[in-house]
Amino acid sequence: MSDGQYDVIVIGSGPGGAALAHKLAPTGKRILLLERGDFLPRSPANWDSQTVFVDGAYQAEETWYGHDGRPFSPGLHYFVGGNSKMYGAALFRLRERDFDEVRHHDGISPAWPLKYAVFEPYYREAERLFHVHGQRGEDPNEPPSSGPFPYPAVSHEPAIQALSDSLTQHGLHPFHLPLAILLDEKDGKTTRTSICIRCDAFDGFPCPLNGKADAQIMCVEPALKEHPNLTLLVGAYVSQLETDATGRIVTGVRVTRGGVQEHYCADIVVVACGALSSALLLLRSANDKHPHGLANGSGQVGRNYMRHNQSILMALMRESNNTVFQKTLAISDYYFGSDDWEFPLGLIQMCATSHGAQIRGEALPGWLEWVPKMPFDAMARHSMDFWLSSEDLPNPDNRIFYDGDRVVLDITEGNMEAHHRLKKKLAQILAVAGAHPMLLERSLYLGKNIPIGGTAHQAGTARFGTNPATSVLNIDCKAHELDNLYMADASFFPSIGAVNPTLTIIANALRVAGTIKERLGDKPPSRGLE
Repeated sequence: MSDGQYDVIVIGSGPGGAALAHKLAPTGKRILLLERGDFLPRSPANWDSQTVFVDGAYQAEETWYGHDGRPFSPGLHYFVGGNSKMYGAALFRLRERDFDEVRHHDGISPAWPLKYAVFEPYYREAERLFHVHGQRGEDPNEPPSSGPFPYPAVSHEPAIQALSDSLTQHGLHPFHLPLAILLDEKDGKTTRTSICIRCDAFDGFPCPLNGKADAQIMCVEPALKEHPNLTLLVGAYVSQLETDATGRIVTGVRVTRGGVQEHYCADIVVVACGALSSALLLLRSANDKHPHGLANGSGQVGRNYMRHNQSILMALMRESNNTVFQKTLAISDYYFGSDDWEFPLGLIQMCATSHGAQIRGEALPGWLEWVPKMPFDAMARHSMDFWLSSEDLPNPDNRIFYDGDRVVLDITEGNMEAHHRLKKKLAQILAVAGAHPMLLERSLYLGKNIPIGGTAHQAGTARFGTNPATSVLNIDCKAHELDNLYMADASFFPSIGAVNPTLTIIANALRVAGTIKERLGDKPPSRGLE
């Protein structure tokens, strides 16, 4: 089956693909957006922690393998909107220094071929597109900005405000998390017409009210409504990209949909499946001109995979914590170092409130295994929860590849000393704040184990650069070896910094969309089937 010729085919409807399609849709060009999943069903189960975290009901039913041959389930979500349907919606700009070479204890975080100033206007556009709430001037490592956040910071509830005040009194600089959220507040309370109601099921949960500013709600739905030239196909798994005899032009996109093989063509093809899945698509598109995978003459496709060194720590506090919407505070004082360590440590931010069902599903310390069912809810009431991220340095041996039909994700942890020190800093600052907490590590998040299956912050499998021998993409995120193939997810990252990567994905996708828009120029839209 074929549906004729399109001007642009975008593969993947996550933040990158959706933002790019949204920006191109007003051109009137004929655009096809392909998504392997479907729309995530809205139901009360969206708010159930047992369903979301323990059962992993929305997680992709796939089995991948580690380098040791052990199977695991990757933390991927195949829905319109991609992983953003489940994300925590913390949309940070990379720090200005993240675009330069940064020295770490275990090695070098390489410089980007483009600097922060190039991305700044696209960051601002991305913040507007995704309704980011925040407050300039609070974050001590915030990069320069050409304007304020488009929406005011999400207010702290009393316990979080008290923590913020205490940290400030002790010389730290806590700040309001920049959040992509459809929230209207007045005097710290949601208004009657606010879509978001500040519930305790935001971070890591899908939102049945559509109050989370995800890629489906902010990009796909508005573009489909306003621009009939945009077509979305769901349940559309792209098995391979075809090229012409020269290997320079992508001429076809093979799709399996509803058990039927389909074939689509476009002048320009954009791959935005997420860094891991995009690399796999290129690898399985090998042909005579690209024997090791499409655009892989450098051998770099699938390599330099990064995903942050991450921990979720639950602090058991002496006093009960009645906070409902907890994800409002972050600390970047240790991002580039500390008074006792010259190297970067990373970012501390708050995450969703723990639920009893989540705690029961954890591999808790042995001395807690005897605790019967009821106290888990009490533990949740006395918890504060923190997400810690440290930079994962690029390593060509950290990669995703096929071993026959098996998908193998080979990861060797690195730069962990910084992360261990960041954990100690969290314990110290909570103690200074008078909490004297007991910190428990939570490995279960989004129904997965963070060390290998945690793929929420995936990046770096097709880095961009100026040298085709060491990079897959040029600075416009077009494949060096093909004339009409672009990428618009986190594959292009040469390094990942220590902040959530989604805003950078969106900003870069908007930048790439601008390049494609110029390339399309005044060419008449494709007519499809005559």
